[in-house]
Amino acid sequence: MSETITVCKWDTAEFLDTQEDIDAYLQVAFESGDARQITKALGNVAKARGMMDIARQTGLTREHLYTSLSENGNPTLQTLTVIMNTLGYQLSITPIHNEQHAGG
Repeated sequence: MSETITVCKWDTAEFLDTQEDIDAYLQVAFESGDARQITKALGNVAKARGMMDIARQTGLTREHLYTSLSENGNPTLQTLTVIMNTLGYQLSITPIHNEQHAGG
C-alpha cells in the first residue's frame, strides 16, 4: 500500500496577515544582510498588501515591481526607498561595533 503525498506551492505573502507579522518578517530579512533575501521579503510584503495598490502609490509599473522585487531582482536604491516608503518603512543606519569594522 502506498500513500499519496500532496505538495502545494508555498506563498509567503498569504501568511503575512498582520502588521506585526510583516514587521517581524522584514526585520529578520534585513538582519540577514542578504540583499536577495531583503528584496524577496519586500516583494512578498508588497504582494501581501496588493501589488496593484503599491504600483499605483509608487508610480512604478506592476511589472517593474515584480521584476525588481523578485529573488533575482536588483532594484536601485531609489526604487527600494520609494517602495519602502509606500509600505511605511524607511532605511536607517546602525553602526556595527566590532574589531573587523574599526576605523583605524
